[in-house]
Amino acid sequence: MVMVKNVTSFGRSGVSEWVIQRVSAVILGLYFVGLLAYMLLSPELGYAEWKALFSTTWMRVASIAALLSMCAHAWIGMWTVATDYLTEGLLGPKNTVIRFLFQAACVLLIFVYLVWGVQILWGL
Repeated sequence: MVMVKNVTSFGRSGVSEWVIQRVSAVILGLYFVGLLAYMLLSPELGYAEWKALFSTTWMRVASIAALLSMCAHAWIGMWTVATDYLTEGLLGPKNTVIRFLFQAACVLLIFVYLVWGVQILWGL
């Protein structure tokens, strides 16, 4: 009997990552379609109109949802790149140091972008 080693995140099957990737893509798609519709329906957009739009609570909540979705989507995508190409791919087998450094840099950047986005949206 051959035992298959689970190499995805922390012993899970990968289904949750697949679902998160798809749900986050739908949220981002709806958010940007909504912004595009707003821009097309409001031909005379200026600073005051944008400020009024983004000062409403529902738009801030939608923007935070899009920001969190983007962070989750980016993390799963970059984790996949790291495990596919930095572990067994171009740099040879078991190159865990480079993969760890890459993933740590990705987590740090995603966290910085998340905090920065929250500061911009909520004016903290």
